[in-house]
Formats: sequence, structure tokens, C-alpha cells
Amino acid sequence: MSLPDQAVPDGALTGQTACGHESRGPLRAFLRTETGSAAVLLGAVVAALVWANVSPGMYDSWWRTEISFRIGSVGVSMELREWVNSGLMSLFFFIVGLEARRELDMGELRERQRLALAVAGGVSGMLVPVAIYLGINAGQDSLQGWGAAMSTDTAFALGMLALFGSRLPGGLRVFLLSVAVTDDLLALAVIAIAYSGAIYLPALLTALGIFAALLALRAAGVRISGIYAVLAVALWGALLRSGVDPVVSGLAVGLLTYAHPAERHSLERVSRLFRGFREQPTPELEQSLRRGLASALSPNERLQRMIHPWTSYVIVPLFALANAGLTIDAEGLREAFTSPITLGILFGYALGKPVGILVATWAAIRLSRGRLRPPLGWGAVAAGGSIAGVGFTVSLLIATLAFDGGQLEQAKIGILAAVLASFLITWSITQIIALLPAQARTRALLGAGHTIVDLSDPVDTTRDHVRGPLDAPVTLVEYGDYECPYCGLAEPVVRELLADFGDEVRYVWRHLPLPDVHPNAQLAAEAAEAAASQGRYWQMHDILISHQGDLRLKDLLRYAEEIGLDLDELRQDLRARVGAQRVEEDVESADLSGVSGTPTFFVNGRRHHGAYDIASLSAAVRAARDRAALSDN
Repeated sequence: MSLPDQAVPDGALTGQTACGHESRGPLRAFLRTETGSAAVLLGAVVAALVWANVSPGMYDSWWRTEISFRIGSVGVSMELREWVNSGLMSLFFFIVGLEARRELDMGELRERQRLALAVAGGVSGMLVPVAIYLGINAGQDSLQGWGAAMSTDTAFALGMLALFGSRLPGGLRVFLLSVAVTDDLLALAVIAIAYSGAIYLPALLTALGIFAALLALRAAGVRISGIYAVLAVALWGALLRSGVDPVVSGLAVGLLTYAHPAERHSLERVSRLFRGFREQPTPELEQSLRRGLASALSPNERLQRMIHPWTSYVIVPLFALANAGLTIDAEGLREAFTSPITLGILFGYALGKPVGILVATWAAIRLSRGRLRPPLGWGAVAAGGSIAGVGFTVSLLIATLAFDGGQLEQAKIGILAAVLASFLITWSITQIIALLPAQARTRALLGAGHTIVDLSDPVDTTRDHVRGPLDAPVTLVEYGDYECPYCGLAEPVVRELLADFGDEVRYVWRHLPLPDVHPNAQLAAEAAEAAASQGRYWQMHDILISHQGDLRLKDLLRYAEEIGLDLDELRQDLRARVGAQRVEEDVESADLSGVSGTPTFFVNGRRHHGAYDIASLSAAVRAARDRAALSDN
């Protein structure tokens, strides 16, 4: 196969052409970061336990070190543990706010029915554990610690989910994340209302004024990040002075940061700016190029990529190191597991979370008469509910606000025990599902709910170019560019996929030529359409995609002769640009579907993010096939 002279980077089966490079979808990148950080977080928990048991005095005194920052008469003085809990953790909740906004703007929650289901699951998944905790602690002085039994730790939960691999459907990650986002938002509201100190009204009004200024800047379209950063720090300081836990500021600013996919016209503008800089590398053009690159991606995505690794691999593990340390001995464990605090947290998470999420899902289906339905089966929802019983970060944060001394130690033991119990319950659920007959197992995992359709224009067999059975249960749509090297690399994968699945898959190619980076792509697409008018589309397609470095007019005419086309008719069609309208219709449908780079795949209308190697595409096709089979039954 002949490719253009440009080099193909490593990991090509996850890449797109430079015009729309998006090696991983935003949600997939988020999930991979959280999953990878779970191991680091677990290591920090173990280190805290070892430190607290080897040298308890040093552990406590270290985190009680007083640190002050002052400018003139204005300053902040807190213990090191408070700087971590109220300062650095604001960045963690900023990421939570960013992800919530991304899901609302671009992700699963853009379909408001799913938002309602996620809210119902998140609320019920918090109320039931709180009710269990209050029931166990009724009449005790530990009643005020109810908030420590309600919130899911997203990093730990997604890390645990990764351990179960293919036993659970990929859609469970999205469902769990949607519920966890709602969970985190409500938990922050609880911290602000129930676990903040005495309110100092002037500082609170100042915080509200700063937040109003942020809203005004957002509405005016101001994109100077330095202004937002200064106001965010001021908001944090005002909330700290007001008595409201300042971590709320991170969440609020994150929710204001809009998300949108990279648009093709913005990417084309970046290409022009780069060419200008390449021809004349001046500081002025370099600055214009930087601004163009920054504006092509939404602030939400840029900030997530910049800050998320720090929160996942540094801030949250540091929080665990500062707060998870406790002295473990036989007597302490005996007291803990007879303490209503430990038992309330343990049963609240291990029992209350799965029950709450299952009850909310069932009630939503019944009350909506089936209009609200998760894209999962009951088995997967139950497994997701039990995984949501992993409470750590927010739970530990609230425990440090609600308890001290021995009660705090008992709360920590309950939180850590809930992590282990949730893993064992999830493992048991997956074992039970694995014992079911094949069809029952598929239904338990996938259910009958519909998936979000990302493809704006459905496949039309009377118009689209289709390879494979017209009535196949799975449709694979590719938006491609004949000069795109990544499309060339994907072609043998597509052929292998069609060979493996036979009559179960039909394949559709739609044109998305990117002339700003591939000057011959438009002409090649129009030549393919000219071949289609003579009944030779796929023959021309195959020869074009395998000769990507030779797509000039003389090359196209040679290929046409090889496959037996009428050359006079082909020349006339190319001269009149007969296929241009058809190509433009494909480009317009790509824009409506949020496609900005090639290749981009859709499986039964659902956009496929991430790698397009044979394993990844086969997994997506199998899931779509199984879901289609359930719909037919």
C-alpha cells in the first residue's frame, strides 16, 4: 500500500488525520486517567496506614504543621492537612465540575431523559445509605456524621470496574460516571450546607458577587484565562472567610466552563495559520497560531487535559496520605465493628448504594412507563450499584469535618471496609451473571434500553454506498478521506472485520475530504462518485484507498482504465463536477454529527471513540449485534 510521504506516528490505529487529530475521545481519556490513578490512590492509602502505625506521633504532627501565606495584613493560616483538604481538593472538585459540564454539553447527559435517570440514581443512591446510617445511629451522638455514608469515589469505582474487564459491558462506565457526577454535585451541596462553620455574611456576599462576575464574563464570551484564574482564587478565599467550605468554589467554576467538539472550520483555520507560520516564522505569527490552537478546542477539554493528571496522580493520593492514616490494633478493630459509626458507613455503602440505585432505576421505568430506561440490563445496574459503594474521597473529607479522635478512627475503618465489601459484592454479582444461559446473560448485561444515536443522517441504502448485506443487524459507517494515511491503515482492519462477522455487518463509506491538508482528496472523492455512476464504486474505492500517494488526475484516469470505466464519460463527469454535490452532502452530514477528522467510525449510529484496531472495533460490533438481537426478540 502506498502512503503519502508524511510520517505516520506511533499508535496510528488510534489517530486521525492532523486536521482533526483526536487520539482518544474525551470521555475515554477521562476514564483511563481515573482508572490508572486508582492504583496510585490505593498505594497512598497503604502508605498512610503504614506511616500511622509505624510512627503515629510523627504522622499526626506532620499534618498539623501550620502554614501561612500573607500579603500585608491579609493572609491565610491553616494546618497542612487543611491546605490539602480545603485548598488542593478544590482542584479535584473543579475537575468534577468540568466533567459534569462536558457530559451535559456533549456526553450522555445531553439527552435530558438520561440526565433525569442519572439524577434519580444519584439522589436515591445517597438517600438510602443516609437512611441506613441514621437508623443504625439513632439516638447516638454520632448522628451528625451521616454525610460520611453517601458519596461514591469516582476514581476508586472506575478503577475497580476496570478489574472486571469484559465481564461487564462498556456502557456501565458511562452509567456509573453519570450517577457519580450527580453524587458529587449533591455531596458538595451537603458539605456547603451541613458541614460548614458559622456563616460570615459579608464574605459570603463577596463570594456571590465574584461568582456573578464570573457569570458575566462567561456570558460576554471573554476567553482570557488569567482573569478567570484570579477570580477563582478570590472566590475560594471569600468562601473560606465566609465559613462555607471553599471546595465548593472549584465545582462552581468547573460548571461554568463550557464544552464543545472541535469544529472543522476552526481546524481549517489552524491549518492556514500553521502554513503562514511555516512560511514566515515570526513571533507575531507564532502568537496567532497559539491563539488559534487554543480556540479550536473548548476550554473544558484543554483544562481537563492540563489539570486532571495532577488531581488524579498527585492531589487525590496526597489527600489519602493526609487523611487515611489510622492506628490499627485488635482492640481498635473490635471496638470499630461494634460501633454504630463503622457499621452505619459500612452497611450504608455496601447495602444502601446498590439498593438505592436499583430502586431509583426501577421507579423511573415504572413512573415513566418505560420512557426512562438505562442502556443496561438489571445485572449490570446491580453491579454498577455495588461498585458505587466504594466511598473514599468525599466520604473521608466529610468524616474529618464531622468527627475527631476515636470516632474519626472508627469512621475511617468503616470507609475502608466498605471498599473491600463493595469489591466482594460486585465479584459475586458477576459470577452469578456468568452462570446464566447466553441469551439471559446478554439481557442481564445489556437490557432493552436504547443507546444515544450520534449519527445525524441515518444510513439510506438507496443513496449510501453499502458493502455487505443490506439487512445486516450492524452498520459500520466510516467518514474518510482517500488521502488520509490513517484511513489507509484502517482499511485492512475494516476488511478483516467484514470477513470475521460475515452477514452480520454492513459497511458504509461517507466522504470527508480535507483539502487543507490533503490537496487531492476532493478530486479522488469525486472520481469515486463518477465511478459509482457507472456501477463501479467499490472497485474504484479499493484502488484509491490502496494508492493514497498517487491521486492526481492522470493517476485517477489510469485506475479508471484498469477497472473498465468509460474514460470519456469519467472525464466529462470530473470536468462538470457531477459528484461534488454528493460529496458535499456527506461533508454536511459529518458536520452535523460532530465529525472533524478522519477516519471517524459509527457503529449502529453510535460514535466509536478510541482505537480502531480489530479488537476494539470487533468488541463494538459484538455489543451492537447483541443489543440488536435483544431488540428483535
